[in-house]
Amino acid sequence: MSAINHEFDLAGATMLPPLGAVSGKSLHSERAVLLAARWEAIHAAGDAVAELAQLRRESMSGAIARFPARAAQLTGWRGEEVATRIEDLAFVMQTGLRALIVAAGTGCDTTPAALTLWREFHAARADILTIAEPDRLAA
Repeated sequence: MSAINHEFDLAGATMLPPLGAVSGKSLHSERAVLLAARWEAIHAAGDAVAELAQLRRESMSGAIARFPARAAQLTGWRGEEVATRIEDLAFVMQTGLRALIVAAGTGCDTTPAALTLWREFHAARADILTIAEPDRLAA
């Protein structure tokens, strides 16, 4: 029986406040901190899923690393959409990772399911980055 123990858990993570509620410099800074924390947590989940999928961990660099600062500056529908999609991705990753850990704990091979979740993570993240930086597609 395989006993995989991951300490990753988004259950205690803070919900991002709606972007429309952000006004003033201190609230903007707080929003940036919360957004960066959530982005990091999602990538911690991605690392755990990569491990279960028997993949190498991905380093956060480039547009992915710069994303929280860029996203914190977004306003209007783009800002709201990015916040919503980050919350949705966090939920998917939390639920999927919990299921994978339970399956791994019973001795099941989680590689195919983890690889599927990993691909979903990458696709959702690419969508989020595109909403925040639509010019990336033109390049």
